[in-house]
Amino acid sequence: MTAVDPLADLVVPSALAADGAELRRLLREQRLVSWFQPIVDLATGAVVAHEALVRGPADSPLHLPDALFGTARRHGLLPALDAACRTAAFRGASVHGLVEPLSLFVNVEPEVLDSAPLDVLLDIAASAPGQLRVVVEITERALAKRPAELLRTVERVREAGWAVALDDVGAEELSLAFMPLLRPDVVKLDLRLVQAAPGPDVAQVMNAVNAYAEDSGALVLAEGIEHTGHLRLAQALGAQLGQGWMFGRPQAVPADHLPTGALQLPRPPASTGSDALASSPFSLLPAGVELRRAPKGLLVELSKQLEREALRQGSTCVVASTFQEARHFTPATTGRYRDLAERTAFVCALGEDLPAEPMPGVRGAHLSPEDPVRGEWDVVVIAPHFSAALLARDLGDDGPDPDRRFEYALTYERSTVAAAGRALLARVAAQEETRTPAVPAPAPVPAEERGSAQGSSGTAGPLGGPLPGAAADPVPGAGSSGVSEGVVGAATGVVPDALLRRALAASTSGVCIAELRRPDQPLVYVNPAFERLTGLPAEQVLGRNCRFLQGPESDPRVVGSIRAAIRAGREWNGVLLNHRGPEREPWWNEIHLSPVRDDDGVLVQYIGVQTDVTERVRAQRELAAERDRSTAHLARIEQLAFTDPLTGLDNRRRFETRLETALWDARAGGTALAVVLLDLDGFKAVNDTHGHAAGDELLVALADRLRRRLRRGDLVCRLGGDEFLLALPGLDPASAAEQAAAVVAQVRRDLAEPVRVAAGDVAVGVSAGVALHPADGDAVTTLVHVADQRMFAEKRAHRRR
Repeated sequence: MTAVDPLADLVVPSALAADGAELRRLLREQRLVSWFQPIVDLATGAVVAHEALVRGPADSPLHLPDALFGTARRHGLLPALDAACRTAAFRGASVHGLVEPLSLFVNVEPEVLDSAPLDVLLDIAASAPGQLRVVVEITERALAKRPAELLRTVERVREAGWAVALDDVGAEELSLAFMPLLRPDVVKLDLRLVQAAPGPDVAQVMNAVNAYAEDSGALVLAEGIEHTGHLRLAQALGAQLGQGWMFGRPQAVPADHLPTGALQLPRPPASTGSDALASSPFSLLPAGVELRRAPKGLLVELSKQLEREALRQGSTCVVASTFQEARHFTPATTGRYRDLAERTAFVCALGEDLPAEPMPGVRGAHLSPEDPVRGEWDVVVIAPHFSAALLARDLGDDGPDPDRRFEYALTYERSTVAAAGRALLARVAAQEETRTPAVPAPAPVPAEERGSAQGSSGTAGPLGGPLPGAAADPVPGAGSSGVSEGVVGAATGVVPDALLRRALAASTSGVCIAELRRPDQPLVYVNPAFERLTGLPAEQVLGRNCRFLQGPESDPRVVGSIRAAIRAGREWNGVLLNHRGPEREPWWNEIHLSPVRDDDGVLVQYIGVQTDVTERVRAQRELAAERDRSTAHLARIEQLAFTDPLTGLDNRRRFETRLETALWDARAGGTALAVVLLDLDGFKAVNDTHGHAAGDELLVALADRLRRRLRRGDLVCRLGGDEFLLALPGLDPASAAEQAAAVVAQVRRDLAEPVRVAAGDVAVGVSAGVALHPADGDAVTTLVHVADQRMFAEKRAHRRR
């Protein structure tokens, strides 16, 4: 019986050394060459550009890109290979005459953005005969790991007069979040958008992409077009450009079977340059923007509102904030930013002495005292369909911290918000990566070269069960389970390299391999540590899909994330609740999944490495619970500071802060707002006749009636004694007086109804004064004063009657 050994394709140490020597030889002798794949204008059918894809010599074991990049990563040669790729691209373009009107798409490897020698590329391009039009492709893999290097690279590309393309858009939601910050000229859609059936995820991507393209004029390029069905879907999605096997596969000599034309790129955005990236967000405010002054307390509330808006935007939103000093990143802030890290695409916090990761999921950056951002309070929120920024500058007041004043602007102008976001992200350092000495999986094959090979193979998650489109037929010649007699854990009778097998057997981490070319994608290899972790012997595990480790308590969102990663052929890291042994004992499994592809780039297996992190998860949860208790305590202190202790309504301080915010919204939206002061007539008589306890009962009951009567967005507070203050925002300027009068009339009726207290039924009347914005004033103090005067005038009239 013929069977497949899942370990047979893994590189052994001797092969590793040979591949490294081969790659160094190819780099030294400049033997790398570029193959070219056409990019077509879908409206005319003309070739307008070629993408350069690197190859080794045909007689080299490193001929294919997966072997090249996998070897480069293992031997630390990725920067050198990246530079050689671009050199080969320009050399090939010169040899084959790929100059105007054609454009050349070249890739920048995201892992080496900090050391990518673009200067060499600029020199080569300048010396090439003819005018070379260049589009630099950046993949979404670079976005979160190296935002500062990424932004600097984009600026250098624009300064050279070249265009920028964002690759694999839609493979990760992060690419949608970073689109308005990177401002690409070309948006390259991940091939699954045209090769998979339309669904909610496709709609989300296309809504974001088309919104950006409409706003910026960027071109949309669809990859993976193999037949007319793909072509029609690409055009329906809004793509103007196309790439895929329908137009031509990568080859050493550029295809000439189609007419040629010019790539009509949009007018590039103005290069902000390194000076703008080094600037502070406040300094980027356009001239003429109205600046206001406010104490810290007001900025806290405005910041929280922007954070709430970011949560509503969700997984395609970027949040960038400054905190001046690390001490301002308080336990209460930690609780809010934990939610942001879980529900948005990218969150960063900058401040003096803030670490690189202030908390899990939040990127940090230390600000030196000389950095102009050190003196600012900035909150930037940007998503495909929303942008807002609070940009404030410390005025340097002495005195209590809550009373410190800031000069600030609240802006929703998208270009200003994006510029402020870029200035903050340009200060975020590259994310530290933990690299293991284990043999990595081959590098992914570029989407342009995969065609539909990945989409037609089984793509089930080894921990997540089968996925749509999984192959129904087993691998030819394989047994029904893929398990043969012999060494424990081997899927076949072919024994792999003994040293490699001993290393895997000695590992304290569980290792398993799932075969994606067989029905239900079974496990075909497990090491002894995997048996210990799962509490099951190999003979009860091999041939089964890894979902048997899950249970009803396993988080479906995590399982869905695993499935999405495997559907796209990506690595995945995370923690999932699994169950051990026949007793189904729960344990927390930290999982790293790596894809394995064959020589044709087809996804064939996944290697999973597991570690029991139950104790760590428990400790983290206990710490989180303690933080929550601390946060709740602080929230209680804040409540006591800003609420009336008797009625639970806002006190005057909190009310005026919220009223200030409501006034800004009214100014921005062109609406009116009413401020109403209420005074209880006859309240003193209740106290004198029935006692202060009865008066307190009356006030509590009337406060509750006010809560029920007012709209959700209305504001109410107790000023003290028997006075209440209301704010009614969102009124129509043409009928604001009538709307406010109707509310006041209803409030009078509600408050005049008798209240049952311990001493019996009591009742009071109401005197009211109303002030309108903008008719009676534009400031909180002015409106409250006008309402107070009108209330006293009415009270005097009541006494005369």
